[in-house]
Amino acid sequence: MTVTARGPGAAAPAGWVLRSPISRWSSLRTKVTGIILALVVLLGLAIVLQTRYIMIPALEHQLQQRAISIARDMAARSADMVLTNDLFALHQLAMETSGLNDDVRYAFIVDRSGALLVHSFTEGFPAALLLANEVSGEERQSLRVFRTEEGTIRDVAVPIAGGIAGTARIGMGEHRLRQTVAGLVQRELAFTALTSLLGLAIGFYYLNAVLVRPLGGLVQSTAAVAGGDLSRNVRVGTHDEIGELAQAFNQMTEQLERSRRELKAKEDLRLQLLNRVITAQEDERRRIARELHDETGQYLTSLMLGLKAVEEARDMDTARRTSAALREMTEEALDVVRDLSLELRPGLLDDLGLVPALQRHTAEYQQRAGIEVDLCTTGMDDGMDGTQRLPGVVELTLYRIVQEALTNVARHSGARKAAVCISRSRDSVSATVEDDGRGFDVGELAGSESRRGRLGLFGMQERASLVGGRLAIESAPGSGTTVYVRLPLAAARGDVS
Repeated sequence: MTVTARGPGAAAPAGWVLRSPISRWSSLRTKVTGIILALVVLLGLAIVLQTRYIMIPALEHQLQQRAISIARDMAARSADMVLTNDLFALHQLAMETSGLNDDVRYAFIVDRSGALLVHSFTEGFPAALLLANEVSGEERQSLRVFRTEEGTIRDVAVPIAGGIAGTARIGMGEHRLRQTVAGLVQRELAFTALTSLLGLAIGFYYLNAVLVRPLGGLVQSTAAVAGGDLSRNVRVGTHDEIGELAQAFNQMTEQLERSRRELKAKEDLRLQLLNRVITAQEDERRRIARELHDETGQYLTSLMLGLKAVEEARDMDTARRTSAALREMTEEALDVVRDLSLELRPGLLDDLGLVPALQRHTAEYQQRAGIEVDLCTTGMDDGMDGTQRLPGVVELTLYRIVQEALTNVARHSGARKAAVCISRSRDSVSATVEDDGRGFDVGELAGSESRRGRLGLFGMQERASLVGGRLAIESAPGSGTTVYVRLPLAAARGDVS
């Protein structure tokens, strides 16, 4: 929508574009066409100026040299005629010289005293012309330029026989020179006009095909992408910069579409994982309730009945035997409660740190799953020898990731051996869980439509990403599986600059 601001402080609503009336006409094609037309007009004007200020002086110089040459020729031919006083021959020579060239406006000869002998004028000789130009015997010629009603005249006087016999004079006009220059200028202006029309044709048709139309397609596709349609591609018709821009745009939309699909897949996995967490919480609560009811409740009921039996015992021996049985029953109840609390959260993780908790977990895992586990640590003294313990969130995250990885080994790999390695550096801690099982195709699992087998892996990745870490999985059919995780310590302590 196009609107016009009503004042310097006026603001347009979001999504509206402010355009001036002129901008509607200032399309790219109009601008490029205007540039071409301006260049052609400037070129034409430059040619015209070159003609007027370079060619005209050259032509005038050529005209002047021709006038001197004609005057010298007439002086040389008239020397004997003047000395013999052959006026008829002199008149013929003057008329012949005047008619030799259209630029020669007149020709006449004067004797050494300045008296007029012959001339080529048909309507009388202008007396003022005699004194307009004079030459001495020592000069080769004398040139004078003066303005007349017929235009500019170049009057050339050449002494005859060194000035002894008189002077020969001619007048050379610029009529033909001006006609020649005017013709050149007209032809150049016509060429400029023709070139301008050709430039307009190129601007409206050729540029439309190679520039405006592809850019218009880019604009439409960009608007479609802005509206959420990432399936729009731009046709690549050329191999120039516009073609490269179209290819880059298509690659961008493909990458955006791929990223959107990946985000949607991750969001779906996140929702499934959330549902699984909620379901697991409810299952855990039901299991705890059942354990408390079936195990702890029975023990407490037995204790209550035993205490009543002690109360009703008739002799001390019976009371002692009943008390001993009650003590054993109490110990069993405590073991059940302790095991239940360890399953919920290992106390060793809070009390002694990550390594002792993993040592106990791997030991119980070997007994329960029948898989040999080798645990190795580097730089993990956990407070001993002055080494600071890991942040609590890092310890818990690593413990749960290792726990989930070993659970996947027991469920899916068919492995006989596994290895867990924890390594700590100055600013991060890394964990590796490796097995010798059957392995799997990571790419096939990542692109699988069924995400049931991906929730465990996705959950580990989510745990790592929540503390700024990264998790990677390497596996191949028949080659086992390795899970790598690296967690930064600075982010967990909150001292990231």
